[in-house]
Amino acid sequence: MTDHIDGKALEEFKGCVVRKDLAPLIKGGANVPAFVLEYLLANTCSTDDEDRIREGIENVKNVLREHYVNPEESTLIQSKLKEHGKYKIIDKISVELDAQRDCYWANIVNSNIKKANISDQLVRSHEKLLLGGIWAIIDMEYDPMITVGSKVFPFLVNDIKPIQLSNFSIERIAEKRKDFTKEEWKKLLLRSAGYEPDSEGLDDRIQDLLLLRLIPLVEANFNMVELGPRSSGKSYIYKEVTPYALLMSGGQGTVAKLFVNNTTGRVGSVGEWDAICFDESTDHLFKDSDAVPLMKDYMESGSFSRGGKGGEISGNASIIYNGNINQPVETVLQNSHLFSPMSTEVNNDTAFLDRINAYLPGWEIKKFAPSNFTTHFGFSTDFFSEFLKALRKDTYYEAIDTYFSLGNHLKQRDAKSVRRIVSGYIKLLHPDGNYSREDLEEYLKIALEMRRRVKEQLKRIGGMEFWDTNFSYIDKESQEEVFVTLPEEKSSALIENVPLAPGVCYSATSDGDHVGIVRVEIVNVPGNGKITVTGTNSSAIKEDVKNTVNYIKANEKNILDERHSLKETDLNIQITNVLGNNTSSGIGGAIYVGILSALYKKNLKAGLAVVGNITIGGAVEKVLQFADKVSSLAENGAKMVIVPMDNIAELATVPTTVLSKCDVPFYNNAQVLLQKALE
Repeated sequence: MTDHIDGKALEEFKGCVVRKDLAPLIKGGANVPAFVLEYLLANTCSTDDEDRIREGIENVKNVLREHYVNPEESTLIQSKLKEHGKYKIIDKISVELDAQRDCYWANIVNSNIKKANISDQLVRSHEKLLLGGIWAIIDMEYDPMITVGSKVFPFLVNDIKPIQLSNFSIERIAEKRKDFTKEEWKKLLLRSAGYEPDSEGLDDRIQDLLLLRLIPLVEANFNMVELGPRSSGKSYIYKEVTPYALLMSGGQGTVAKLFVNNTTGRVGSVGEWDAICFDESTDHLFKDSDAVPLMKDYMESGSFSRGGKGGEISGNASIIYNGNINQPVETVLQNSHLFSPMSTEVNNDTAFLDRINAYLPGWEIKKFAPSNFTTHFGFSTDFFSEFLKALRKDTYYEAIDTYFSLGNHLKQRDAKSVRRIVSGYIKLLHPDGNYSREDLEEYLKIALEMRRRVKEQLKRIGGMEFWDTNFSYIDKESQEEVFVTLPEEKSSALIENVPLAPGVCYSATSDGDHVGIVRVEIVNVPGNGKITVTGTNSSAIKEDVKNTVNYIKANEKNILDERHSLKETDLNIQITNVLGNNTSSGIGGAIYVGILSALYKKNLKAGLAVVGNITIGGAVEKVLQFADKVSSLAENGAKMVIVPMDNIAELATVPTTVLSKCDVPFYNNAQVLLQKALE
């Protein structure tokens, strides 16, 4: 059933809109991309007249029946070519260079035709044939007299008509945009991509995220990650909605295919496509290991060096990394970081990950139900893809400067990313360039969130280098500063802000590169001095426990009253990694206050953490990676971190944002530590 947006779309864009449920109806089980079907549907089905729609569908079915090649019909098509001499087919065609024979061979995918003859001129006119291939209407010929040596190669490609719009005017869209409200235009865009914005589950937040998937198509050299559940349409846009994007399976990226073939000098996919989407990037990304440094170069500047060949080579392709998260996001955050599901080639490479402009939280987009796909009118896919491509020529990089400035935590890469996300939303929703202050503020908040998500994970991986994540913007008129948070971080505090139960304390440890957070939980029962440590196999942790217990035993008369003795008490000590698995030495102070608070049944202060060791002789050891440990504890909920006095000179290295929300008192002996720790 049509609505008023359908009416407007048909009136303003007649011949360029189709009912979006028609292509799936015709497609059935055939492996025909949506843009192929809608290319055929656009001329006959851009109407709300049901009779004309039925007639148009029949025409398209006839064309597909006669000319579209299903893989199982490949032998029949080859036979028709032999019998008729010439035949027109709709198929995907790719080309490869045979350097030994100095010629090109065409491969027709569904027709299963290998090594068809094709002229150099056709290849030069359609270079994407060499980069994964294109869908096209292909004029084929069969000539058994064509031979190379003693072999017959009878198939010949006479002509190619790519399935793309022949002409397009962005000015037309800009002119017609004024006849739609912002919400109407937003719905038309989403319907053009196949979604139904009025369906259950696609609220305003999800709609904004779905539009974000389009930004790599309207912003050149835009790098994005989306990880989420299966069947949520992560790759759909880049496979079905545009012929200008390349969907690449994980592990297939080679230097020659992506960047440059050093034998031929031909620039690879980054120079020929608008977007390259690495599907299943959680498994494997590149076939060649040396593709990683080249990709870093390219993601940073849009260019790369050919090494020994000399010179910089540029490209415009945006890079998208898609993949699945198989655990709840809360679990991932508690144990690691949100890049950890990605391929091991890059998931801890901060230089690589810092080049990501936006991290789309795919876990918020649930699996699509049939009702989430629209039955209304939207731009035909070929028209829509040309619209997206045309928008790449514009930029609204400085749009926010009229009303807002960015907070001081945003570094150059952060600011660049935020500006480009805002620019992308303006291009999509305001192709006429008319937008309001309120529109800008809305897009700015989304942009800050998407880049901050990248930075927060970098902080988890790289520590102090990426600590400035308190992203904000400042209203130039009121000078009010607004801070932007992340939905998944709001409830991710690991250290509870309530008085800790007797025996419970937190600490931080490190493997030398990464900081982990541990929870110490101690239960005491009457016994004969047995100590049981569970939850860890770390010899360093067990050494901390041994030294702390021996210190208390050696000084029982000064530390414990006559009612308590470790000789008559069994201690069960549970060590839990609540963030990371980087367990090592340095938690003796937390064990000490845990044991005494358990013995005396006294609560410890709210949000308490203790770092540092107490030796058997009672000395307090200086903490290594002091700033990283204090900052990590504070960012995960600690309200007080008690630290060794020997680290006092390093207090200046702790960010002021950390010190503003967490007390950092010092201790130089066990007695002072206990006094400051008890509630």
